[in-house]
Amino acid sequence: MEFPIVIHCEDGKSYGVTVPDLPGCFSGADTLEGVFGPHGAREAILLHIEGILEDGETIPRRKSIEEHRNSGEFVEDEESVIWGVVDVDLAELPEDKAARIQVTVPSRLLARIDRQARREGNTRSGFLVQAAEARLSA
Repeated sequence: MEFPIVIHCEDGKSYGVTVPDLPGCFSGADTLEGVFGPHGAREAILLHIEGILEDGETIPRRKSIEEHRNSGEFVEDEESVIWGVVDVDLAELPEDKAARIQVTVPSRLLARIDRQARREGNTRSGFLVQAAEARLSA
C-alpha cells in the first residue's frame, strides 16, 4: 500500500513527517534520507496500522497527493513542504497469520484472475488479498 506523506523542515535542521490518511501518525528524521530509511515514515505507518487493526478498525481510504493538496488541509508555504509516497507491505505486520479458506468462483473469472496475477508476478492468493484490501480501503 502506498501512503502519501507530507515532509516539512522543523527548524532548518530536522524533518517532520505527517501521514494525512492516518490521523495521528507522525514521524521525524534528521535528514531526508532518514525520512525514507528503515526507522522513518514507513516504520511509523506500519506501527500505526498495527494499532488500527488491533482495535478492530479498518485502514482508512488512501487519497492521492493531488486530493490532499486540493483539500486545503495543508495550506503551508509550498517551498517548505515536500510531498512523497511511502510503500508499506502489510505482510510485514507481526502475527498476521494466513488463514486457509475455500471459495467458489466461476471458472472464467478464475482464469482471468490467474492470468492477471501471473502478469503482475503474483500468486492467485496474493492477487485476491490485494483486491480485497483495495476494495475495503475504498
